[in-house]
Amino acid sequence: MTATVPADEAHMPLEAHDAPIHIGAVSLRVADLPTLTAFYRDMIGLRLITQDEGQAVLGIGSLPLVRLIAGATAPASAAGLFHLAILLPSRGDLANWLAHAAAARLPLEGASDHLVSEALYLSDPEGNGIEIYRDRKRSEWPRTATGDIAMATERLDLQALLREADGRGYAGMPAGTAMGHIHLRVGEVAAAEAFYHRKLGFDVMTHYPGASFMASGGYHHHIAGNIWHSRGAGPRHTGEAGLASFELVARDAEAFDALRGRILAAGGDEAGGSPTIADPWGNRIVLRR
Repeated sequence: MTATVPADEAHMPLEAHDAPIHIGAVSLRVADLPTLTAFYRDMIGLRLITQDEGQAVLGIGSLPLVRLIAGATAPASAAGLFHLAILLPSRGDLANWLAHAAAARLPLEGASDHLVSEALYLSDPEGNGIEIYRDRKRSEWPRTATGDIAMATERLDLQALLREADGRGYAGMPAGTAMGHIHLRVGEVAAAEAFYHRKLGFDVMTHYPGASFMASGGYHHHIAGNIWHSRGAGPRHTGEAGLASFELVARDAEAFDALRGRILAAGGDEAGGSPTIADPWGNRIVLRR
């Protein structure tokens, strides 16, 4: 699967990556590796980069976005992944993906205008949540009276979006697609902020009832945590299905060194070669350049 970014958009950085730290590849532990691999390749539209008996890596070009790891030995517990969020370069790309989903009869679970972005929601065959979205430009993001970013969940007009599809056969997600953010199910919002904000240094951007949205560099959110279905949840179990780990990617050496210091000060280590730490629910985080 190959595709190109339109010439007038090729130079435009993704809003999520215009920050010292952004989200990289998300790793999922799965029970049925062949089925999940086919789903992320054929239904989501990612390219299969590498595959063996124990793992499949999918992404855009040579950039990994989703790693599927075989061998889940227990079902997912209450805490963990709410959804991974794949960010497309433009509204036209989102329209093309929606047309592909409609043609493939891929069931959606939601479609929302969040004021800062437009998003489509679904789950993979093992129940891992997925958001496919596009951002509005930062200059278009609404603000509250105090200057904070204003977000909402309003109905997205799918018919209007479909009218922007180019009508060509779907060739997969386009060049420039990336992981935009990750949304977690946590046991307590205050504990999530204590870890991601106070320990790792992400800024709290806004709140929903029962949820906190945090980011680097003024983005609307790179990491969110909610208690909508996981209030009071404890740590996850070794080997359970769902989120295995996710990457934080530093834009430069200065950002890497700063976050590395925070991770080590918070009890993380570098035993595997990269700074890594688990949040209070056992979600593993790996820092890379």
